[in-house]
Amino acid sequence: MSTPSRPHLKSITPTPDQPTAADQAAPRTAVGEPKGAARKGVPSALRSDPHPGDDRYPIAWLVISRPRYGHMPTATSRCECGWDRSAIGHAQVRALIEAHAAHRTTCPLRNPQDGRAVA
Repeated sequence: MSTPSRPHLKSITPTPDQPTAADQAAPRTAVGEPKGAARKGVPSALRSDPHPGDDRYPIAWLVISRPRYGHMPTATSRCECGWDRSAIGHAQVRALIEAHAAHRTTCPLRNPQDGRAVA
């Protein structure tokens, strides 16, 4: 009894002698909306701004990162007037929080001196 022959595992595809043409793309719509498209836009896009601005914007930021296990807390305090401070450690972060609050009363952008009588 002889063992049956095994089929070839790889199939070799023949290489064409000449290049073939690429498939043609589907025809596109010439002009205008596609058939069945909605004729009305989104109503919210046509309304006025539901939240009108009140001319307020942030000028100072206090960023505090909580400590992970075994690490120290960090904080940064920045203001548009040029105030830029940072702190590392519990005591320094607490002091920076107090300094940031105190800066709010002395910041030239929050408390302009123009037109005031200087003592």
